[in-house]
This record gives sequence, structure tokens and C-alpha cells, in this order.
Amino acid sequence: MKTCYLIVLDSLGIGGAADAAKFGDEGSNTYKAIYPYLKVPNLSALGFNNIDGLDFAMSVENPVADHARLVELSQGKDTTTGHYEIAGLIVKSPYPTYPDGFPEETVVRLCNAWGVDRVLGNKAASGTEIIKELGEEHERTGLPIIYTSADSVLQIAASIDTFGLDRLYDCCEKARKIMCGKDSVGRIIARPFSKDAEGNFYRTADRRDYALKPPAKTVLNALSEQGVEVVSVGKINDIFCGYGITESLVAHGNKEVGEQILKFRAEKDSLVFANFVDFDMLYGHRNDIVGYAECLNAFDRILPSVISKIKDDDMLIITADHGCDPSTPSTDHSRENVPLLIYGKGRKGRNLGTIQGFYHIAEIIAEYFGVDFKATEVDAAPEN
Repeated sequence: MKTCYLIVLDSLGIGGAADAAKFGDEGSNTYKAIYPYLKVPNLSALGFNNIDGLDFAMSVENPVADHARLVELSQGKDTTTGHYEIAGLIVKSPYPTYPDGFPEETVVRLCNAWGVDRVLGNKAASGTEIIKELGEEHERTGLPIIYTSADSVLQIAASIDTFGLDRLYDCCEKARKIMCGKDSVGRIIARPFSKDAEGNFYRTADRRDYALKPPAKTVLNALSEQGVEVVSVGKINDIFCGYGITESLVAHGNKEVGEQILKFRAEKDSLVFANFVDFDMLYGHRNDIVGYAECLNAFDRILPSVISKIKDDDMLIITADHGCDPSTPSTDHSRENVPLLIYGKGRKGRNLGTIQGFYHIAEIIAEYFGVDFKATEVDAAPEN
């Protein structure tokens, strides 16, 4: 019996994407931005700072994990696209984005489904800023707030106190049915918020993602169909709509994700696929450089406990899905290369150089479990 732990450090890009300028992200480097504030001896020992292109970081002698720089081939820089490629789907055409807000005809359809005559927002915005801007009006009018970003998302914000959480989720479910075909945004995201004693609005932990089913089978399907347990931790189940996942462990935030990993006990061959979301959600999108760095420091502190779970035949993979450089004016994701660390007992840490394609992770995992799987190219959204 063997277990592979696949950990995604959400948005921990390492810069250097050759096509970054195409995405408006030339010069972005998430890891370099936070490096002056880092204390990550355990990641360093694995070989993180030995990865190609990290000439600003202090490398180590004899790293214990294979290490590489991964180049994304998919045409996007969002969570869904990055995770799809990690799981073996190379997205040739991305999900639609709405930098100028959603078209009037779409908004009318949403309003009709929700039983309101208009919405608030309807623009690209920071989630924390838009509730500061429109929270009071939302509470006064009862109108939902909608907004987007550089990613393919429709985010719906509403107060759990005045609008209600169940109603917000219902709005998201109705929106998911509307946003299809040419309007197939990658995710509908429920963004509930509340107000503290001082009257400040803050986002609660009741976020829920409504993604599209992947357009083709991933390595998760290949594994589960051959009897390998595919266990998701955190938002992985939402990203893949449960497709190919046999068990979902609920976790909100990095602390709970780490706890679920440490509690997990395999009963058969298993892939444990976990997303540590706080890097992106709490710090990258808020341009909090020091907070992002401390978040990675905190992950590094639990890393020895994770490594202690690795038995003789087990494997640990650490990677990321995109960047979110907190030092740039933008609060959106950034097009960056990502790290790859592969650890196993008795493995000699090799520098694997620069590898074209996140999808190599899927093929490494398939080979590890002896399952037949090859990455495929897909279109993210169907025409109809």
C-alpha cells in the first residue's frame, strides 16, 4: 500500500514565465517578493532554493528532493486552469473573462433568476474593497453584489446577516445554470461577508465555489477507476466538481488543510490532493507581502510533520498553480512558472531543470501507481 501526497501552495509562483507580458505580468515573481521575510529551512532542505532561476535565493548542498521549475502550457493563469493542467488537461482556449463587467443581457438573466431588478458592482474589483465600497448599500437595498477579476470568475457577495447564506448559495446555483456555453466562466464563487462590532465588513469562511465539470477525464479519474482512493482536501473537490474524487475532506484555510493531512490514514493505495488556499486568498490578492511570507513560514513549520508521514513507498509532491505577486499594483493572479518538489525516502535530490508543462505531475503520479494515463489538450468552455 502506498500514498502520494500532492500539495498545491496556491499562487506560490517563482517568476520567469516567458509569456508573462502577454498576460500583463512581465517581471512578476511571487517568491522573490516574499523572500526577504522568509524562514523556510525545511523547504530549503528539500531543494526549493535550488530550483532553476532562483539566483536570488540561498541554495543548499545535497537537497533531499527532486526539484524543478515547471512552465505552464495552458492559456490561463487562474486556479481552475492551473489545477486542470496539474491533473493532466492542457487548456488550449481559456474560460471567458469579463474585465469590463458582465454584459447587460447576462445581468438581466441573473436578475430575473434571483428576483431582483438590478445588482450592485458588476466590475472587476478586489473582494475586500468592493464590500467596503458597497456593503452599506447592499444591506440597505438587499441587492446582491457581483464582481469579477482577471480570472474567469463571477463572484457574488452578500451579507450573511441581512441577505442570508442559503439565499446566497441559491443565487450561485442559479448563476451556474445561466453561465454556460460561450459564457462558461470557470467558477461562480459565493463570497459571504459580515460586519464586526466597529462596523467594518469582513469576509466569512463560508465561501463556496461552483466550478464546471472538467471537459475530459483527468488523472483523478484514471486512478479512481483503477481502485486508487482519490482524497481531496480543501477546495480541490470544488475545483473538479467531485469528478474522479472518491472522498472529500472539508477544510477552510491552511490550518485546517494541514490538520486533515496529518490526520489522514490510508487504508489502500491513495492520492491525497490538497490545496493550501490562504497564500492566494488572504495575502496575494491583498498585496500583503509580509503576511504572505509568514504564511509560507507557517507551512514550513508543519512540513516536518508531513514528511514524517512518508513511509518507504510513499511520495510527497509540492507545487503551485499560478502566481499572485503581492508586490505589484495588481491584486490579480500573475502568469509565472511554479516550483516542483518530489520527495521520497531514499530518493537522491536531483535538479530536473526546467520542465515544459504542469501536466508532468499527472503523468508522474500515474506511473507511480501503475495506471495508464497521458495528458490531453482540451478547450475549457464548449461552444454551446
